[in-house]
Amino acid sequence: MINRGALFVVISLSALVLVGCLGIGADPREEADQAIAEANRSINEHNRLFEQARNTYTDVKEKVESGGDPSEERERITEAKNTLEDARNSLDDARDSLGTVRDLDVDTAIKEYARLLSEAMDTQLDAEAKEIDFYDLLEEDPALENNRERALELLSEVGAGYEKAEKAYSRAQEFANSRPEVIEPAPEERDRTTDSDQAAAA
Repeated sequence: MINRGALFVVISLSALVLVGCLGIGADPREEADQAIAEANRSINEHNRLFEQARNTYTDVKEKVESGGDPSEERERITEAKNTLEDARNSLDDARDSLGTVRDLDVDTAIKEYARLLSEAMDTQLDAEAKEIDFYDLLEEDPALENNRERALELLSEVGAGYEKAEKAYSRAQEFANSRPEVIEPAPEERDRTTDSDQAAAA
C-alpha cells in the first residue's frame, strides 16, 4: 500500500467562546454561546473519529507492508471509510451550529469569525470527501494493482486540501486574536498558551 504519512492532517480546530455580544437583552449572547458550545462538542467528536479512522488505516497499512494479504484487509478499510464519514457528519453539524451565529444580533466581528471558520470547515469537508474516495478505491483494489496512479492523484488532492484548510483556520484564528474585546480563547486554549509561555521562560 502507498504511504500517506506525508499528508497534513487538520485535527485541532479553533475552540473559542464569545464575550461582549451586542443586542437587547441577553438572548443573542446566550444563543451565540450555546451555538459555539454545540459546535465545539461536534468538533471534539469529529476529531476523535478522524483520529480513529486514521489509526485504522495505519494498522491496515502496517499489516500489508509486513506481508499480509491486502484482500483480507478490505473489511478494515471499509471500517476506516465509515468512521471518516461519521467524522464528516460531526464536522458538518459544527458548521451548521456556527451558521446560526451569523443570524443573531451580535457583534459583526463575531459573525465574521463564524463565517471564516465555516469556510475553513467547508474546505476540510471537501478534503475529507477526497480521502473517502481514496478508501473507496482501496475497497475495490486493496493492493492498488490497477489504480495506483489514481490513488496517488487522490492523495495529492487530499494533502493540498488539508493544507488549504489549515491556512483557512489560521485566517480565522488570526481574525479572532485581533478582536480580543469580543472573542476570547476558550479555557483550554488559554491553558495551552500559558504552558507554552512557561516552557519558553524555563
